[in-house]
Amino acid sequence: MTLAQRLRAALDEGHKRNDVTLVDRRDPRIEGDIMLAPAAVLVAITDRPEPGLILTERATTLRKHAGQIAFPGGRVDAGDADEIAGALREAQEEIALSPDEVQIVGTSDRYSTFTGFDIVPVLGVIPPDLPLQAQEGEVADWFELPLAYALNPANRARRAFEFAGATRHYYEIIWEGRRIWGITAAILVNLSRRLGHDRPAA
Repeated sequence: MTLAQRLRAALDEGHKRNDVTLVDRRDPRIEGDIMLAPAAVLVAITDRPEPGLILTERATTLRKHAGQIAFPGGRVDAGDADEIAGALREAQEEIALSPDEVQIVGTSDRYSTFTGFDIVPVLGVIPPDLPLQAQEGEVADWFELPLAYALNPANRARRAFEFAGATRHYYEIIWEGRRIWGITAAILVNLSRRLGHDRPAA
């Protein structure tokens, strides 16, 4: 069984289970009549004996989330056929990853942000050691970390901070001096749980 087939089987099995506790950032301020903007990210997994995960470091000159670690991705445009097409387009724009190199596995759980985005994580398997290239001005760098490390509950911590008069929580993963947190870490936590890596208490 190929890596893509194993991931697809695990994802399908995870979607059938009803005992998965997910990180949900739906904020009361975005409920009701406010329309969430569609967005998608590509969870690109390298086809190695020990699979890796491709992440980017956003440029420090960006207005929002400057310098943060993120998946390739962004807003789904009107010209995109669906979230998968949007994720593939963004990955090609940000790190020169050709859509032809991506074997789509499926989609994981949507994640709604308090900034008004409805993000669909798109899982795909890619060949290892592709000549990826960061887009100057938007992406400062890209890197690959072990998928097993990213999904291991022992490698994450739950943090708290005060915002708008309320205590909010987020997850943080540290790998070789890189801080993966916020939306990116939450999507990884959800994927870890969906794939059966941990079964948190309700």
